Amino acid sequence: MVLILGGGFAGSNVLREIQNKFNNDAEVTLISQDNFFLFTPMLPEVSSGMLHPSDISTPIRTFCKTANFCHARVLSINLESKTVTVIRIFDQKETTLEYDYMVLAMGSKDNFFGNANIEEFAFTIKTLEDAIAIRNHIISVLECADQERDSILQEQLLRFVVVGGGFAGVEIATEINHFLHDAAKNFYKNIDLKKIQTIIVSARNGILPEVGEDLGNFALDYVKKSGIEVITNTKAVDAGEDHILLSDNTLIPCATMIWAGGVIVDPLVSSLKCEHGASGRVIVDQYLRLKEHPNIFALGDCVHLVDHHTGSVYPTTAQIAIRQAKIVSENLAAKIYGQENAMKIFDYQNKGVMATIGKCTGVALINGRKVFGLQAWLLWRLFYWLNLPTNEKKVKVAFDWLLHAVFRSDIMTVGFIKKKTLTRLETPIYSVLERSQEESFDNTSYL
Repeated sequence: MVLILGGGFAGSNVLREIQNKFNNDAEVTLISQDNFFLFTPMLPEVSSGMLHPSDISTPIRTFCKTANFCHARVLSINLESKTVTVIRIFDQKETTLEYDYMVLAMGSKDNFFGNANIEEFAFTIKTLEDAIAIRNHIISVLECADQERDSILQEQLLRFVVVGGGFAGVEIATEINHFLHDAAKNFYKNIDLKKIQTIIVSARNGILPEVGEDLGNFALDYVKKSGIEVITNTKAVDAGEDHILLSDNTLIPCATMIWAGGVIVDPLVSSLKCEHGASGRVIVDQYLRLKEHPNIFALGDCVHLVDHHTGSVYPTTAQIAIRQAKIVSENLAAKIYGQENAMKIFDYQNKGVMATIGKCTGVALINGRKVFGLQAWLLWRLFYWLNLPTNEKKVKVAFDWLLHAVFRSDIMTVGFIKKKTLTRLETPIYSVLERSQEESFDNTSYL
């Protein structure tokens, strides 16, 4: 029995790879609290309405040729008894599953550094729900600002603060900034475009440190020219419903704060009884196995592994997770078939990093070569478009990109969907139905 915990880039790619290596010799089950794989690099484009949520989400069951899928949340992992306890999403029923081999691919969570107020009042940009919530909120704010006659309150409504100067923060800030100006210009006649203010708060001296100083400076200059204010060497230390407080005691009145200030390993992973790195990620050997538990492989955001080319820990990127998934699937198959001498070492040198920083503009560092402007933006789109999991998604994304280039932005809110959950299915449904039928005969009334 092989359990894969997590359905992100790491887990879903292990699932897809491993099914091609097993001839029904092992039962494989993937556990995820979402029943879809989310293509997270394109989340900002969902928040602006450029892409539809279904464009970047693929049902995990479409990957399951022979494997099983368990729509549940992992409650606990017992390494000694080789069991995983999960809680089913729909009815909250707990189940304990045994495993012979396990793949840890649980990803990461937003890191609020213990600040409860920021966690309560900030939007995040990590899930599909996050992107939809940001889009709905932004459109609602525009609707409100268009009706507001108090100029001071209107300016506060039209001030959008993004905390984080890395990839996630810069890409969401530039995406919504373009959407805000485009939507206000076309639809909201009572909003002065000059009053729209997008702010990036970066704890570093600049933005996008991952692409190097030169490209980072280019990105900073371009972002500022596009009308976005960048506050550097400053942290967000507190927040409320209508403001954010910075480390230099600056109070920014605003109606929108988006948190992209970093991630932390899933608490279930950091609490495992094994060796951990400084960030709580599990330390693995060169074959991506837990050192104390050779039957457990780990990859993606939850892994601490030093890149001997650079001397630093591998970054938590989709590119790295995809490469690790291939090695994990090959090594897991080798171990199951008793061919441990055929296991492969994970040795990957990062080919580069890319980011979009505005309309038709990006920055990229490819094999040491610096690319910026339209060329980098096209490279970003081509690379991630090619890595979409199915041909169907490729067609849908390309079509939506084309539509967005021709037509104006869509300013319709998605709305709120009622959710129904069952606390527990203690009594079989048929028994309830039989009992209700008996009661109906006993209490029949006639008109």
